[in-house]
Amino acid sequence: MPSAAESSCRRRRSPLRLTLHTDFALRVLIQVGINAGELTTIEDISKSFGISKNHLMKVVRDLGRKGYLDTVRGRNGGVRLMREPNDINIGQVVRDTEDQLNVLGCLHDKGYCRIQRACVLREAVRDATDAFLAALDRYTLADLIRPRRTLSSLLLAERRSIGTNAALR
Repeated sequence: MPSAAESSCRRRRSPLRLTLHTDFALRVLIQVGINAGELTTIEDISKSFGISKNHLMKVVRDLGRKGYLDTVRGRNGGVRLMREPNDINIGQVVRDTEDQLNVLGCLHDKGYCRIQRACVLREAVRDATDAFLAALDRYTLADLIRPRRTLSSLLLAERRSIGTNAALR
């Protein structure tokens, strides 16, 4: 019979996984970015991606506090980028939205493991995480929204599809 630790290891298939918060933050930035300065509503983003408005409100508030989004309240309100897409680095967005990028417990907890002082794996995983972030650092929001016309049509098509499906129910 496997131990609890072995069972836990089997369940975790992906050694590095971004949180839904970061996933949603990147999607919000993409949709707001393709709208080129026009206000985008949380309702529109919710419909485009099928994400709950409650989740999106938290993400938008966080992105606003961190200087990525300008939020306009009120009936005709919405959100828009606070910076130019070329000035929004994707690696930095991930760093700013992820609470914990340390893949292994020993990367942030002293005394996590008996072999921690001599462990080479720890350094290898730290290097891999740094390489992951370095790859993201090569991209800006401008890169992600470069296929603007295609992205817009896909997001609009999804909103129409969701609206059609709701009307059929």
